Amino acid sequence: MKARLFFLQASLGLGLVLTPMIVRATPADFELVASPADLAAYFPTYLANGYFSTMSSRRGTRATHAFMVALMDYTPGDVSRPALIPGWSGIDYSDGRAWLNRVSLTPSAFRDYRQVLDMHAGTLTTRYRWVNGGRSSDILVSTFVSQADPHLAATRLTLTPRFSGAVRLEFSLRLWPPPAHRFALARLTLAQMQAAVAASGQSLQAVAPATADRAAIWYPGQTEIDASGGSARHRVLWVRGRARYGLAMAEAAAVRFGLPPDTPPPVTRLLKTPHRLALEIRLDVRKGATYTFEKFIAASRADWGAGARTDAALAEAARRGGFAVLRDQHVAAWHRLWRSDIVISGDPAMQRALHADLFYLLENSTADTAWPMAACGFSPNYLGHVFWDNDSWDFPALLLLHPRRAKSLVMFRYRTLGAAMARAKAHGFRGAMYPWESDPQYGTNQTPRFAWRNALREIHVNADVAIAQWQYYLATGDKTWLRHYGWPVIHAVARFWDSRVTYDAARHRYEILHVVSPDEDYDNVDNDTFTNAVARKALRIAGQAAHVLGVTPDPRWATIAAGLYLPYSRQQNRYLDFGAGVAHDRKTWMGSTLAWLVYPPLDLHMSETVRRNDFNFALHALKSDGDDPNDMLMVMLSVNAATLGDAPAAYHWLRRSVVGFDKPPFDVRSETVTNNTGYLLSASGGFVQNFIYGFTGLRVEGAGVEAVYPPVLPPAWRALTLRDIAIRGKRYNITITRDAAGVTQLQQTPVGLADER
Repeated sequence: MKARLFFLQASLGLGLVLTPMIVRATPADFELVASPADLAAYFPTYLANGYFSTMSSRRGTRATHAFMVALMDYTPGDVSRPALIPGWSGIDYSDGRAWLNRVSLTPSAFRDYRQVLDMHAGTLTTRYRWVNGGRSSDILVSTFVSQADPHLAATRLTLTPRFSGAVRLEFSLRLWPPPAHRFALARLTLAQMQAAVAASGQSLQAVAPATADRAAIWYPGQTEIDASGGSARHRVLWVRGRARYGLAMAEAAAVRFGLPPDTPPPVTRLLKTPHRLALEIRLDVRKGATYTFEKFIAASRADWGAGARTDAALAEAARRGGFAVLRDQHVAAWHRLWRSDIVISGDPAMQRALHADLFYLLENSTADTAWPMAACGFSPNYLGHVFWDNDSWDFPALLLLHPRRAKSLVMFRYRTLGAAMARAKAHGFRGAMYPWESDPQYGTNQTPRFAWRNALREIHVNADVAIAQWQYYLATGDKTWLRHYGWPVIHAVARFWDSRVTYDAARHRYEILHVVSPDEDYDNVDNDTFTNAVARKALRIAGQAAHVLGVTPDPRWATIAAGLYLPYSRQQNRYLDFGAGVAHDRKTWMGSTLAWLVYPPLDLHMSETVRRNDFNFALHALKSDGDDPNDMLMVMLSVNAATLGDAPAAYHWLRRSVVGFDKPPFDVRSETVTNNTGYLLSASGGFVQNFIYGFTGLRVEGAGVEAVYPPVLPPAWRALTLRDIAIRGKRYNITITRDAAGVTQLQQTPVGLADER
């Protein structure tokens, strides 16, 4: 069994070193840079604040795809998918001979190119000289989505022409056409879906070099514009619309000029057609003078904001305050978030990769809401749906660093408990049966027909949900929250497992039959060990939660948990992936899920010998049966190695989860090395968990946070610091260093009470 080294409690345990090395990241540790070499295989990033977003573009000036939290297209016959909102970041510029956004992007035309994602400030800045024959212009573009006011965003173009003459600029709200092809994914079998994609002239295969356009079926949904308008005099645009068969939304833009003295007044006109909404500006420029154009955006949706009129007023108010004021408020909000950080001393490349994953988790989450995190964030990949990633991969990564944001993820499950209970009843079970793919607005099952097996049988998601609820309580100690929100979910999940298990009287044990393993090529298997292990933990959690609240638990929960079968080989002294009757003989993208038995939210109790044997088998299976492995497996192998005290191996698998998976130039994670299924937040969450729970050996358990395994520090690192983490209402720095004898030690110091971040 695991040794309990000490407890990290609000009162601080005895015997801890209280003077750790204080390590802080440098500005360069927060910068990801695109150079001319990245332009040919540019995998875009996006800017977001948890509520709405915009994609990046190579020029920095194009109108790009933008999405809003849980704004879904519900076209009949299809599953729900995120609806595109009007693209708001576009500013086009004509030097009198060509439009910037319409010319070929070549190194000779775009000189001294540099695009910087500043993750510490949450800004994207693009700089270059556009050379168009005998005319050239220096371009500087800065864009952000406000972290200080979630309804606002802004982009600014600073222009210095190297010629004198007449130019034009266009500020648009891009109205997207409907999808060129629609596939009835709620109805099509796998074969029918493949045939439909082929008939459309598209492919499901990854496109090389990797960009963010992976699969034909992951196109965005549609927002239908009900009304639009603007004013050239007031330099304002607005739209009002509705996601197809879905919720209402609105958007507005206000434009501001910063012109040199003695510039003739520009001519502004409104361009409005059924497919176009823009303000066009015509003015005369002087060689060497600098002109600034700022575009302020406000956005809202049903139950979040008050519509187009209010959005226009918000955008105009932001314009009166100015770009610098709004940006400074936004940057200050990001700086407050980064007071909680994970800092590596001695590995700048790994530090930047870590900050990228933290950045994507932060810009996809919200504080004090009940919004979830979609599997691929603000993108159409995986159709904007919510998987177990929300509970088992993203939530644990945020829990100690940003508990208010983590709370929103578990509150989503409470908010959609009614849908999960209705689904359980429809399938003949008690309690709550959460979908494999949940709609982020309503929590309904939105799994495509071709993946129906996952919808019906990949049911470990229900235990994952309950474990996250309990971990939030353990880390915060908030008994009031547990009583009103966590307990109803935990209780309903326990009732589901009670009705889903089967009792084998001949073997005197409980079993869970006909499931899909997390290694999803194994379908309709009996007694998947991971599924049974998390179900057992969920049942035990229900009993523990009942005890905390003074509620009498159902005695069957403890009986089932004690008798639930976990397949095990006494001969090999290790766990099996499934029951002994299931052959483990397929090429899959995981090889084996045994490494996941020690992933932090589960951390199945076992001896070190068994853990090592499981780990060795997982490595063997990856080598012999692995097929383009999933990034989530890499991060779990790293955690597994850390529990065994093997720092070099833990670092090896940590690096493997970066190399090939992080797409340049902005370290966007793909699901496997060879595909371009991007923005995979589960991999980001797993990577961050390596640092919080893997190298430190910490686990969220009965005392809040416990040091369960000895800390490990990769040889190249001088220190690893969890800076300003929250445990039961107080904040701490926790640092791993080596003493004079080279022995790794974990140090802790309090830094005050938890604040309102």
